[in-house]
Amino acid sequence: MPVSLLAVGRFVDFPVSRGAKHSYDRTNTPPRKGPAVAEPQAAKRVVVLVSGSGTNLQALLDAIAADGTEAYGAGIVAVGADRDGIEGLARAERAGLPTFVCRVKDHATREEWDAALTGAVAAYEPDLVVSAGFMKIVGKEFLALFGGRTVNTHPALLPSFPGAHGVRDALAYGARVTGCTVHFVDDGVDTGPIIAQGVVEIRDEDDESALHERIKEVERRLLVDVVGRLARNGYRIEGRKVVIQ
Repeated sequence: MPVSLLAVGRFVDFPVSRGAKHSYDRTNTPPRKGPAVAEPQAAKRVVVLVSGSGTNLQALLDAIAADGTEAYGAGIVAVGADRDGIEGLARAERAGLPTFVCRVKDHATREEWDAALTGAVAAYEPDLVVSAGFMKIVGKEFLALFGGRTVNTHPALLPSFPGAHGVRDALAYGARVTGCTVHFVDDGVDTGPIIAQGVVEIRDEDDESALHERIKEVERRLLVDVVGRLARNGYRIEGRKVVIQ
């Protein structure tokens, strides 16, 4: 799914300690060089971004409610969207979470929209940002602040079949297996370092809809597992390799 880590190939510092103040710097200053270790501490702050029905958001909400914030390792502090009137926002409101909407059409340029989105997310001081079906590519300003701690899902086994039609493309190619990928966001389309993947068999009778539904089931479980482990254990990024502590 297209959302768009700052430069990989070097260690990058990702502050995720609870209560840390993440300054909102409009100068796009890149993260300083040095060892990148996200120290394991309880209850990381998470902002979730949605564009549609919010089923991945709901999976996270259910897991946190079942385990408790401290045991799971994270709590959702806000939900943002790029459009009004979607079920993802309704799910957040039913859960008593603050929400915000940042629409591209309300801004003169894509850069202005990216700056507005960055400011809206930064207001909640998140340790992690989760793109849960957020169908917009973020820009340089967003990545300057949240690169290395924005998690995205994609319905294919990256690097195969990136982009908006990963399920359709896997079927058209004649692949026998596909799946889903949880990865960090960078400045490309589905090109960031891979955190985890799940495999789904392609059946002879599959059409795009049936296959996508089975992928979504695996995707939700994988996302819940990954976000919890990142939050509880901490992590580091070594080039393209993500190491969970």
